[in-house]
Amino acid sequence: MAEQSGKRILVVDDARLIRSYYRAALEPDGYAIEEAMNGIEALEKLLMQPADLLIVDINMPMMDGLTFLKRLRRGDPSNATTPVLMTSTEAKPSDRNAAREAGANYYLIKPIAPDVLRLHVALMAGRDA
Repeated sequence: MAEQSGKRILVVDDARLIRSYYRAALEPDGYAIEEAMNGIEALEKLLMQPADLLIVDINMPMMDGLTFLKRLRRGDPSNATTPVLMTSTEAKPSDRNAAREAGANYYLIKPIAPDVLRLHVALMAGRDA
């Protein structure tokens, strides 16, 4: 196992399989992975402990990723600048633009290969890729 990076990543996705996939891809690189099933749960978790990076799906029940991100960006200053990697199966330019307007730093279309995920996470978390 890689040396602990000290970086905490919150994965926000309603699909358990996707959360597990991201965990399996990123934990060997030393990231501490937390999970939330929707935007409401993610906001609650971030109130208790900020994250260094968020990986957020757009389409989720209760509170979708765009709504979550808009609330996050206008809320607690400790979370307002946290880097966000938005993910979705939606591939239209308008989807990417909506994510950026909500405050996402980058947008990846699912399915995401493990090496692509690890590269983008490393770059956004400020680690060597």
